[in-house]
This record gives sequence, C-alpha cells and structure tokens, in this order.
Amino acid sequence: MEPQDIYERAIELFDTGKYPEAEPLLKNIVSTHPHYADVHNKLGIIAHHRGDFKGASEYFKKALELNPNYTEASLNLAITFNNMGEFKKGQEVFSRAAQIAHPTPTAMDPFIAGKIANEHYKVGNIYLEFAMNDEAIEEYRKAIRMFSRLPDVHTKLGIALRNKGLIDEAIPYFVKAKELNKHYGPAWVQLGLSYYMKGLTGLAFEEWEKALEQNPNLKEADAYLKLLKKEVK
Repeated sequence: MEPQDIYERAIELFDTGKYPEAEPLLKNIVSTHPHYADVHNKLGIIAHHRGDFKGASEYFKKALELNPNYTEASLNLAITFNNMGEFKKGQEVFSRAAQIAHPTPTAMDPFIAGKIANEHYKVGNIYLEFAMNDEAIEEYRKAIRMFSRLPDVHTKLGIALRNKGLIDEAIPYFVKAKELNKHYGPAWVQLGLSYYMKGLTGLAFEEWEKALEQNPNLKEADAYLKLLKKEVK
C-alpha cells in the first residue's frame, strides 16, 4: 500500500472512531514521515481516549513542536494536563498559543476555555451516571475553573454534592445556575428539590412554581408540585 493510501485509510478509520485499527497505520506514517503534526495529534487523541495521558501529552507536545499554531493540539494538551492535575501547565500551553495568535492577550480565549470546560463536563456526567460522585465533583470543578458561566455545569455539581448528603454546599450552585440563566429550568427544579429535602416545603413550592412560570413545559417541576399539593392535603 502506498503512503498516501495508508494515510487516507488511517484518517477514514480515525474519523469513524475505529481507533484500534487506525493507530498502527498512524504510527506507520510517523515512522516514515515524522513531520506530520496532525498525525501526532491524532495519536495523542487515541492515547488520551484509552487513559494514557502521559503518552497523549507527548504526542500533543510533538504536534505543537512541529506547528506552534496548532490550536486543536493546544486544546488537547491542555485538557490532558488538566486530567493529570497539571492545571498550571494547561494554562501555560494556551498562554503561549494566545501570544502567537494575539500579540497582547489578556486571558484565555473564551471559546477555547469553553471547549475545555465542556470536555470536563462530559466526563463528569459519565461519573455521575455511575454514582461516582467524588470523581464527578472533581470534573465539574475543573470545568468551572476553566469557564465559570455554564449553568448546566453548576447544576450538575450541585446534584453530585447533594448525592453525598452535602445539601447546604449544593444549594449555592443551583442559585448560581439560576443567576447565569434564569430560564434554565433544571436549576430551579433542583433547588426546589434541595429545599424539600431540607424540610423547607414552602421554599420548594415557590421554586417549582417559578420554574413553571419560566418554562410551562417543564414536566418535572409540574410533577413535583402535584405531589407536594397531594402531600399537603
């Protein structure tokens, strides 16, 4: 098979998520053409996907060594550093990238920060699904450190904290989510549920009523209100 054919086949496999099949082909390419930054980046993504953060970071570093302006590789390296607990290094990666793209940056590009935050949010959701609340909390906090204005992240962090019985710690996150987006119904619903769990039925009723005012189709709030009304009767 010709090198170009190998490359095209590797990209096809990678793009369809067939990482185990794509990896040996990509390694074959960099063994003969080590200056392909995009191939190093893809090998880094594959390594990251299987949890080999150290290996992934080396591939992303190589991609950036070959192309310092490679924003996607910078993003991937920062995410990897965050997963390794190397938050300062992650920030430094984007500071350098920002200096190249924008000579006088004042902060990380909000788009980039949002992308990183979203990756941590997605990982946190997986942990939350399997009741791994400590791990979920860690990922949600990472997301908020990167980009603090996502109401869904604050809400999920509150849920994970409440799952551990930390209701008083959870409530401010639901309140913050409401501040960030008053139309984000889940924050109102979860805040009301937290009040109810503390025995504050009046506050719970108020939150769920307001939730329905904001979004009349919010079935969860409607269901809780009906249950609460039956309980009172």
